[in-house]
Amino acid sequence: MRGKATVLVKPNQLETWDLPISDPEPGGALVRTLVGGVCGSDVHIANGEAGVMPFPIILGHEGVGKIEKLGEGVETDYAGVPVVVGDLVVWSPIPLCGRCYSCTVLQQTPCENTQYFEHANRPNWGSYSDFAWLPRGMSFFRVPDGADPLAIASLGCALPTVLRGFDRCGPVQLNDNVVVQGAGPVGLSAVLVASQMGARSITVIDKAPARLEAAKKLGATGVVSLDLPVEERARAIADIVGPAGVDVVIECAGVLPAFPEGVDLTGPHGRYIILGLWGAIGTQPISPRDLTVKNLTIAGAAFPAPRNYYHGMHLAARLQDKVPLASLISHRFSIDDATAALEVTRNGTATKAIIDPSL
Repeated sequence: MRGKATVLVKPNQLETWDLPISDPEPGGALVRTLVGGVCGSDVHIANGEAGVMPFPIILGHEGVGKIEKLGEGVETDYAGVPVVVGDLVVWSPIPLCGRCYSCTVLQQTPCENTQYFEHANRPNWGSYSDFAWLPRGMSFFRVPDGADPLAIASLGCALPTVLRGFDRCGPVQLNDNVVVQGAGPVGLSAVLVASQMGARSITVIDKAPARLEAAKKLGATGVVSLDLPVEERARAIADIVGPAGVDVVIECAGVLPAFPEGVDLTGPHGRYIILGLWGAIGTQPISPRDLTVKNLTIAGAAFPAPRNYYHGMHLAARLQDKVPLASLISHRFSIDDATAALEVTRNGTATKAIIDPSL
């Protein structure tokens, strides 16, 4: 058996490879990819902004697929739910060893022995592909009956990332005033979760009209255009939240200038949660005095844990008939057209792009 995959051979150079497909190892699974989500981090990886990668690699870490084969001894998913060939699953793309300090004592991700990518010629879990080969230790979860795979895929790893951020940095609380920087999938996920948690106001900053409209559909109570100067954005947000100020700012923009603006926007005793800047290498000036005088808490999170993927999947399944999750997918591309998929993600044209191996 063979399948196609998008391979990043070096920064800004993608190729489509025809590759042999291996049977799963004991404890693993082979999954036929139905949807491979295109993530903003894929853009950073492809253009070299995320650092040196072990080229060549198969792109993609967001996936929904159908079990093709199960490895020896596999009868359940990683939540103990029985699985059989043909079941739909979502996988957490970071295999955990279960034997390091982070796994066993801290119970935190990433695992100290995590391998994020495998050589493209070896069995591989990249999701811009016909098949994903899930090794032993890579958590996967059966998709609930009746769940729309597109609704599950619409927020990809973004929804687990937001849940991870709230795990690490504290959740939005009832009646909080929330500002979300960026209305890509991470920002939209932050809007969705903040709305479900009972935020008083949720104001979203972005440039793309389609993304701002999507934010409103998921629960945003106000939007501010990134086209406005920084000072005008601050005034617009102050008018929305009133004298109580902003309780929580969630950075989902992935660009360095968002950081000092986020510090400025966070109100007294507020929290600034950094989720999108992991791939933006560089520094930005802020005043330490602002942190102390306003009594701010600033924290960041990345690398969602398997439980975040599990909870995100079930949250999306429960909400799929209440909010238009599947409609967030604005662009579909074949494996051969991954370059175009990355471009519409980079320039903000897409609310959410996916790789559809059936095309």
